[in-house]
Amino acid sequence: MFVSTHASDLENCAMFYLFSCKNVFFLCSMGQRTHSYFPLFVLLLSLCWVQRSDTDGERWSCERCDQQFFCNCSYSGFVHVPVVSDHALTLDLSFNNITEVTDDDLTGHSKLRALSLHGNSLAVIHPSAFDSLWSLENLDLSDNNLTALNHEWFNKLSALQQLNLLNNPYSCLGSPPVFQSLVRLRRLAFGGPALLEIKRGDLSGVTELEELTLHANNLKRYESGALAGIWPLGHVTLSLQGPVSTDRALASAVLADVAYSNTPIVVQEVYLVGTGSVEPFKELTKRRIRSITFRNITLSDEALTEALSMMDGVPITFFSLDDVILTGEGRWEKGNETHLSSLDEVFVRHIVILDLFKFIKVAEYFHLLHYPTKISTIDTKSLSTLIRMIARLSKLTHLDASRNGYSSMPQSCSWPHTLRYLNISRAKLTEVTSCLPTTLEVLDLSYNSLKNFSLSMPFLRELYLSGNKFLSLPHGRLFPNLETLIIQSNTMNMFGPSDLQSYSRLQSLQAGQNKFVCSCDFVSFLQSAFKDAGEVQITDREESYVCDSPLYLQGRPVGGVSLSVVECHRVLFVSVSCGVALCVALLVSILLWRLHVFWYLKMTCAWVKAKRSSQQRRKRDRMDTEALLSFDAFVSYSERDASWVENYLVPELEEPGENGEDSSNPRGPRPLTLCLHKRDFLPGHWIMDNIMSAIERSRRTIFILSENFVQSDWCRYELDFSHFWLFDGNAGDEAAILILLEPLSRDNIPKRFYKLHKLMRSTTYLEWPQEEERVVEFWESLRRALRVEEEDDD
Repeated sequence: MFVSTHASDLENCAMFYLFSCKNVFFLCSMGQRTHSYFPLFVLLLSLCWVQRSDTDGERWSCERCDQQFFCNCSYSGFVHVPVVSDHALTLDLSFNNITEVTDDDLTGHSKLRALSLHGNSLAVIHPSAFDSLWSLENLDLSDNNLTALNHEWFNKLSALQQLNLLNNPYSCLGSPPVFQSLVRLRRLAFGGPALLEIKRGDLSGVTELEELTLHANNLKRYESGALAGIWPLGHVTLSLQGPVSTDRALASAVLADVAYSNTPIVVQEVYLVGTGSVEPFKELTKRRIRSITFRNITLSDEALTEALSMMDGVPITFFSLDDVILTGEGRWEKGNETHLSSLDEVFVRHIVILDLFKFIKVAEYFHLLHYPTKISTIDTKSLSTLIRMIARLSKLTHLDASRNGYSSMPQSCSWPHTLRYLNISRAKLTEVTSCLPTTLEVLDLSYNSLKNFSLSMPFLRELYLSGNKFLSLPHGRLFPNLETLIIQSNTMNMFGPSDLQSYSRLQSLQAGQNKFVCSCDFVSFLQSAFKDAGEVQITDREESYVCDSPLYLQGRPVGGVSLSVVECHRVLFVSVSCGVALCVALLVSILLWRLHVFWYLKMTCAWVKAKRSSQQRRKRDRMDTEALLSFDAFVSYSERDASWVENYLVPELEEPGENGEDSSNPRGPRPLTLCLHKRDFLPGHWIMDNIMSAIERSRRTIFILSENFVQSDWCRYELDFSHFWLFDGNAGDEAAILILLEPLSRDNIPKRFYKLHKLMRSTTYLEWPQEEERVVEFWESLRRALRVEEEDDD
């Protein structure tokens, strides 16, 4: 139904319009303006639509299904069975508000194996509601409002193995028998506060059960033999509070039908006070049962004495008191002669003694504990007291003292020499002492607060230490016969081959769920242990071994971690890296040396420094370039060639008259001024400043090239520096004059002087003649080269 309503339509109403949705009506009169009523109308219409949708049975969906097709739709507020995947194998609809299951709610779920409708308000189930559930094995209809059971519900459930009908308000099972078609049923639970009658034939079709649970606290009528047809019967739990208290014959009939010697019986929620209250349990002794448990009961000393007297001579092997309130005055005289020689195991948990100070004696029945080989005590407060109680039990082999509040252990103890199994798990122990018996073969100290274990246990085969605070594995020399070690959920960081080698016979190790530091050694060891099972097998799941640190690996399974060479071999990596870096640095240095990079850097620094000094000097003197020119030429030469410079070059250029020329001739050669480093460099000044100053103050630079020049470090250094000035762009190519004293190939000149090479290729250089007749021509050519600028000026 879709309704569209507009304010304008309501304003022009010519008649009454009636909108009904069950009991909701809206009325408007013609000609009346209804702007103020429109929001109210919309609200009422919405409520009507919701109610109609609910009435029409619109179904919600539930999509909370995992990869195993388990659909958890509990606690979701559903009022109808929701739509779920047809592939669902388990459907949990517990704790909703479902009141009805219709014939098509579960259609198409032929693969469903388990269905739970526990804790709903279910009152109506259509007769064919479960017909499509051919594969259903587990059905839970407990805690609902089913006032009657219908056999048609189960007609098609031939595969059903477990059925729970507890705590529904039906008073009888109904007719015809509701379980007639459940030929594979193995676990059945029925009854509740409203169950009043069980008749013979009600359980027709149920031939054998592994477990039967019956809540019949208010049962009024029971036909003998109603439960007798079930055989074999594996385990029985009975709640018979009303019958035991008010109709003991009825209680006896029920117990007689389910009591078999090999069937464990659990009786719960009964009130046993006085000797008469235990009369119905004589049926159990007649059938010579071997296992009986009283759970959640109130028990007087008289009733307990009477019950033990009845069991005297019965081959009972297991006796348990669980959640028992003990009343009376502790008078056990009648039971002093009771002997339960067949008793093998005693389980005691949550015993509360009312009016403890009224009890005359508590320990008189301790003589009964001489017979059991297995004793379980839970929620006792003192380990010392427990040890004193069992010290003389000559047949005791197993002691379960778990789930107690023990916070300490005595320093020394006296245990039965027969004790082989000891469980002190889930206590509050912070350390173990020499109190522990050395005869133990199995020791469970799980879920305490232990940090170490340093006692020698020569016969121990199994050790359970999960849930403590161990930082490492206990040393194996303490346990020469240990075969199984379980140490999960501690604070261990790692373990390795050396730890396991200390165990001479260890076969199985479970150490998952610890705070592992995923180092290279640990990861490598554990991954190899997962792949290749050695002498010690890691038997818990690989997924339980998870990295806790380093941070970038936190949460990752150890088996999937891959660490780099840098992380695993850091010292080697650093050593190799340093070696490689050193080799690379050496190769780069050689390459830079071969490419003269160092020279360029060195000369650049020197040039910049000298250049800066020159600029500062110019600014200080405020002179132009011509005023700075003091020399005609700066001579760069090797010290080995100094004799040629001093004996030939200087006299020829600076003293032309002394060499036979007429110095008075105005057209004759003018004496030149040369700058020589030995003569003209200022002492005490930086050599670079001297060179820079000499080059700046000279019109030309004469290079006296020879093998000595090329091989001389000093000359090369001087030439190197001069190279910057000559070829920095301020001086032209004509500023350099090259004189070869001897034949010299350009290949002998350092390659880094690329401009000098270029100059030798592009400029004519002077060669010192070997013939005497060409010497005059040589000097004339040199003088012309030196006076080119001078002639240009003229």
